Amino acid sequence: MTGPEDKVVSSPERSGPEVAQPPQGASGEQQLAPGVPEAQTASAPPIEDPLPNHNGETLVQSLLSIIVIVLFVITFIVQAFQIPSESMERTLLVGDYLLVDKVHFGERGITGWLMPYSDLKRGDIVVFHYPVDPSQHFVKRIVGVPGDHIRLRDKVVYVNDEAVPEKYAIHVPGDENLYRDNFPSGIDLTGQVDPKWRTELRRRMQDGELLVPADEYFVMGDNRDHSLDSRYWGFVPRANIVGRPLLIYLSLREGQNTAENGDNGKLVHSGRLLAHLWQFARWDRMFHLVR
Repeated sequence: MTGPEDKVVSSPERSGPEVAQPPQGASGEQQLAPGVPEAQTASAPPIEDPLPNHNGETLVQSLLSIIVIVLFVITFIVQAFQIPSESMERTLLVGDYLLVDKVHFGERGITGWLMPYSDLKRGDIVVFHYPVDPSQHFVKRIVGVPGDHIRLRDKVVYVNDEAVPEKYAIHVPGDENLYRDNFPSGIDLTGQVDPKWRTELRRRMQDGELLVPADEYFVMGDNRDHSLDSRYWGFVPRANIVGRPLLIYLSLREGQNTAENGDNGKLVHSGRLLAHLWQFARWDRMFHLVR
């Protein structure tokens, strides 16, 4: 986060009171101020500069430094998110709280040699601004990168005519959907496809396959039969990608992270949550690295 910089000049240390030294004459004798008796001048005590109390100032500076560091980390390095849906199960569960690494997939720029930037590739899990409504954040897995040809046949993903082994993907036995499972050749009978995407999809198809354009990505949820993903609303522009899930720092059992009066996504009262954390928490998922 960029903001005004508080420049602080540290005060010099003092071993004792500072005493003003009178000027010396040519003979080395002290020069007296006019009209001041010599005896009075010799006996007058020196004037001491009061030493300022720096304890309060130091505390304020420390607090400001901590605030600046925290804001920098939140703005540029990590961001916290909560998983509200089952579209990424079993990799990410409803009730998982994530720290998202915003540096890993950042633009290289002039600091590329310093920061751990990485190119986006198939299989990466990404958090991004939902193209249909950028105010929302989604989390999915990259299936196709620019230039790839994508198609599904009986729920199997083919990239550039090769079947992709996906040990992370799960399916519901007996749950069949011609459009979802045979994308992009299937016909949508559910009405869930975004109208704009339906039009673009026809233009992007080549010989029954979908061609991923430059600077865009095709993403899908790991819970393939319960995920509204690129099959339904289209590609994710590179500029929309925020980062990758790094760590699950908290995980609550499904139903314990929302209010009791409806599925509105609101967190339970913090006091109730803390009082029953031992019962709600999935301890085996705490501080679990996301892959």
